[in-house]
Amino acid sequence: MRLIATRGSALALAQATFALQRFRALDPELDLDLCVIDSDGDLNPDQAVPELPGQGWFSSRLERALLDGRADAAVHSAKDLPTTTSPGLTVGAYLAREDPRDCVVTRSGCPWAELPSGARVGTSSPRRVAQLRALRPDLVATPVRGNVDTRIRRMGDLGLEAIVIAQAGLLRLGRGQEGQPLDPHHQCTPAPAQGAIAVQITPDSALADLVAAVDDRPTRLCAEAEREVLLGLGGGCRLPLGVLAEPSGVGRFRITVAWSADGTGRDLLRRSQVVAAEDLVGTARGIARELAPLA
Repeated sequence: MRLIATRGSALALAQATFALQRFRALDPELDLDLCVIDSDGDLNPDQAVPELPGQGWFSSRLERALLDGRADAAVHSAKDLPTTTSPGLTVGAYLAREDPRDCVVTRSGCPWAELPSGARVGTSSPRRVAQLRALRPDLVATPVRGNVDTRIRRMGDLGLEAIVIAQAGLLRLGRGQEGQPLDPHHQCTPAPAQGAIAVQITPDSALADLVAAVDDRPTRLCAEAEREVLLGLGGGCRLPLGVLAEPSGVGRFRITVAWSADGTGRDLLRRSQVVAAEDLVGTARGIARELAPLA
């Protein structure tokens, strides 16, 4: 039997199951199953992600399972992977991207724009905090951790009027109707590779050909370009950085970047440009070089 490593959260399992279905559609006879592994981030549920040391809090234990032979592939939220590839591993496929936007879920169901001044909005992401403050400085960003279901369920207990989360997560859990998406070009630019699923393998994996067959090239190009910006600025989710690359006509892509050097949102810089596909990664690296002196 071949095993696919995944975290045990509802969202991680939904993503891994989606990948498993893609593989089985190509080879129904393949003996393949999921292997649940707790990540360092899962084992520290009360600590804000930006406060956790190092990188790879949601990926390193799955990577170790690949390297020591306990699993044949690992399924990750692509935004959780460190920008520096672990030795001996490669991303064999990016599955077709789900909606990459951030969204707001309000406790009362009211439109997020109608939240009262001073309302507490849950997020532990410096990127979301900076853009939220730039968008509505009258709202109070409040740290919150946990899986999607947990964060939504605990809004009342924590005195939150809303939370900001990824629309892709809601959609994959069948709760997409609860989110109010934010404009990624003018309101809240998402995290690099948000909404993409990465399938990681060893280069000599027995599943290499099967994994390669499900690779979505536009998603790979966009995710890798976004991650180049993050890499050029030092990497990690502590950065108040949003990046989104997306198709914009035949052979062209639009890349949007939002950056707040001090994390307050008062200095928020947002820029967007359309480039040819072959220039996307180079443009992303150039953007990182331009922003680096501001970091």
